[in-house]
Amino acid sequence: MLALGAAGAVLILLALREVWAHAIYTPPHPIPEQDYAVTGQSLIPLASALAVAALACLAAVIATKGLARRVVGALLAVIGGYAVVTVTAAVTAAAVLTTAQNAGAAAGSGAGGSTTSGATSGTAAGILVSGTPGHAVMTGLGWHVVAAAGALAIVLAGVATLWRGPAWPVMSARFERPSRRTPRERADSATMWESLSRDVDPTGGADDADAVDLGSGGDSGRR
Repeated sequence: MLALGAAGAVLILLALREVWAHAIYTPPHPIPEQDYAVTGQSLIPLASALAVAALACLAAVIATKGLARRVVGALLAVIGGYAVVTVTAAVTAAAVLTTAQNAGAAAGSGAGGSTTSGATSGTAAGILVSGTPGHAVMTGLGWHVVAAAGALAIVLAGVATLWRGPAWPVMSARFERPSRRTPRERADSATMWESLSRDVDPTGGADDADAVDLGSGGDSGRR
């Protein structure tokens, strides 16, 4: 279940890196058409933060136990549910155009005011012509679905942790202070032969030996 949740968070992060839409601007002639690719990360940056938070919760599940693990599982389920709502929200054309304009303006200011020539793809670059009409083309439906599936996986991991988490192994158990009772040392061959000669089971405990000694002492007393 924890691996499923981690895979879901990774799916969200991978899906957000891909292009979800294109903002296409057609300025007056002779300026060529400008095509700005908009990634899912640019459109819904909150989703990546939720995925990272889910990974942190999964690590906390391994390090906790009992009631604390249930609390972490509940938090993980809430984060997954919020991620589902975030990644499944409709991406509007206005949001795509606004994101492209902001990215284009930032790239243009970094380029020293130069204009682009020809259509561009990938990361937004260049300066958008002021007042140029544009339209959005949605191309990332598949990645939208992948992100939603990843968010659902996080929800399942959270619910499973809340339900069955306390019964899962605890990572810190191997580092706990060992019990004061040490394992019984294995008897050597001489001790085993001596026990057999006294009709004592060499694999038995000290109580058996004491019982035999008492019995033999009682017999000798009667003699």
